Amino acid sequence: QVQLVESGGGLVQAGGSLRLSCAAGRTIFMRNIMGWYRQAPGKQRELVAAISSVGRTDYVDDVKGRFTISRGNAKYTVTLQMNKLKPGDSTVYCCNSQPPYRSYWGQGTRVTFSS
Repeated sequence: QVQLVESGGGLVQAGGSLRLSCAAGRTIFMRNIMGWYRQAPGKQRELVAAISSVGRTDYVDDVKGRFTISRGNAKYTVTLQMNKLKPGDSTVYCCNSQPPYRSYWGQGTRVTFSS
């Protein structure tokens, strides 16, 4: 089964928190490393957090200490807990394996800052 369904985005203020969830189909989830990506307008998509099948995690410097990635191997889910959010975090977040599965991407979930 090939699927990526992201949810949990929304409006947030500076310093706030959001919890993103991803329901990944077995085909993608079993590719070992899962990650959360984001792509700001005019910029390339970047991998911000990754987690291996045994729970080893890695983060881009900008989110270290603020974001936490986790996975539920029984239900093929990946979660991103985002704390201390900053305006620069405002964009669309997608999950996928690392490297990404072919050219397949879900709809993503948008994080937007409210003034």
